[in-house]
Amino acid sequence: MPHLFEPLQLRGITLANRIGMSPMCQYSAHDGMAGDWHAVHYGSRATGGLGLMIVEATAVLPEGRISPGDVGLWNDAQIEPLAKIVRQARTQGCVVAAQLAHAGRKAGVGLGWEAQRSLTKAEGGWQSLAPSAVSFGEGYDVPQPLDETGIRRVIEAFAAAARRAHGAGFDAVEVHAAHGYLLHQFLSPLSNRRTDQYGGNFENRSRLLREVVTAVRTEWPQDLPVFVRLSATDWAEGGWDIGETVELCRVLKDLGVDLVDVSSGGLVPWAKIPAGPGFQSVFAERIRKQAGIAASAVGLITSPTQADHIVRTGQADLVLLGRELLRNPYWPLAAAKELGQAVAWPLQYLRAAPEGSPGR
Repeated sequence: MPHLFEPLQLRGITLANRIGMSPMCQYSAHDGMAGDWHAVHYGSRATGGLGLMIVEATAVLPEGRISPGDVGLWNDAQIEPLAKIVRQARTQGCVVAAQLAHAGRKAGVGLGWEAQRSLTKAEGGWQSLAPSAVSFGEGYDVPQPLDETGIRRVIEAFAAAARRAHGAGFDAVEVHAAHGYLLHQFLSPLSNRRTDQYGGNFENRSRLLREVVTAVRTEWPQDLPVFVRLSATDWAEGGWDIGETVELCRVLKDLGVDLVDVSSGGLVPWAKIPAGPGFQSVFAERIRKQAGIAASAVGLITSPTQADHIVRTGQADLVLLGRELLRNPYWPLAAAKELGQAVAWPLQYLRAAPEGSPGR
């Protein structure tokens, strides 16, 4: 089996190693525009030696933002700030993916460090949209159900955002269908109460995601990969589960998806999640083996030996780190030293590198 610092090829791109950054919202954009904070944040992580960096949830429509501080790709003016991030990352050999998202009923709330409730219009909030008129929970407004015109608009917006992501130079694009956001809301019977072709059985509940993926894959260059982030389970009785996830992943593979970014939860606030070190890796392993598609593992992966073990034992093709990269942007460089792997360092930092390290 490969180890943590072996390259990974996905269509026409090659990751230098199997360490990626999970998309983490910074809630620091203005009118969907990435700014100085984003340039420093992403530049630091690319410099730190990542093989893959997935940029935070990027809204395909203004009403699809989680908060007023979310990055967007719903108009052409938002392309260049993201292109700047991509250009810098490429100088460090880092592959960069854009995560395209719509928050659905979880849209229009406060910034990540503020109270998580629906903002009023006076506070800058807006009407949320969802498959059904079912609120996320206390403090959240009841969303407006999407009609077929609204659904078509969502699909077209994902496709248009993919075109803009390509214009910004991204190497890959990820469709966000996890963590209780719009596409996940359609998947789960806990949030989808529809009786039309987008609700009811598995085929109908997965229809919107299939249509979005098809639209994105059509717009996205055939030599570049498409990822999908999924919650493998809702961790709630009667909800979306790992069996349905595996079935869906078989379909997504046939639609041209190259990697499944495997997470879990986020759909309902009462979910009981048994979080622990690497607790979601078992889902990635099952998807990888039973659906025959590349998968990444995420969730409380903190040490180099733990990450290397996940890859070496075939639980996942790569690992994604979140909070650990907020604590230490240069985690990959430290991990290489701990695991005895020689990796390239930025020329500007070469004086601090282990003896004999190549520069980049």
